[in-house]
Amino acid sequence: MVDVGMTYPNGKVALADVNVEIPNGDFVFLVGPSGAGKSTFIRLLIREQVPTTGSVRVAGRDLVRMRRRQVPALRRRIGIVFQDFRLLPSKTVAENVAFALDVTGAPRSHIRQRVPQLLSLVGLQDHAHHLPTQLSGGEQQRTAIARALVHAPTILIADEPTGNLDPVTSWEIIQLLIQINELGTTVLMATHNQEIVNAMRRRVLALEGGHLVRDEAAAAYEREY
Repeated sequence: MVDVGMTYPNGKVALADVNVEIPNGDFVFLVGPSGAGKSTFIRLLIREQVPTTGSVRVAGRDLVRMRRRQVPALRRRIGIVFQDFRLLPSKTVAENVAFALDVTGAPRSHIRQRVPQLLSLVGLQDHAHHLPTQLSGGEQQRTAIARALVHAPTILIADEPTGNLDPVTSWEIIQLLIQINELGTTVLMATHNQEIVNAMRRRVLALEGGHLVRDEAAAAYEREY
């Protein structure tokens, strides 16, 4: 992002003069109080919105100038995981993961190969035929992560991925995200979980009132003096 500003039609300034570069392979926490601009930051990265000012480039593509018909291809290069899992309740774990490939017209042979690979990666190979209601919260989030990885994205955006999980399960999800990052995927995680950020000591981007107030390597949740 270069000189990015986002003002909504009602006059609310969501982001102002934000400059951020995230290299390939980085693991970054996005922190800040509610209303700080984190959600807008993420929406700009997946081109759900276009900034009022400035430019946004993801995987070498200029998102401001991108045509609408090019957006689906961009989103296949970005995996996204939410706090509330967003699984299809009537489909099994394997079917939820396969569905993300199915809708893009992937060959059946590729789906049959890819789905077991991903379930193995997230530790759900024995839960392939379970429905979401038969899973714990952590298992549901692992399913959502597997689904986000179906197109081998270069970037994984995790928006409060531990928000609905207990502390032990949260750490299991963080360990999985670290593993995915070590395999070469860039990870951006928005979170309010101070304990995780403080323990991890990764790069921290802190937003307040739409301004990027801190961009610090090996950092804690809050500025240390």
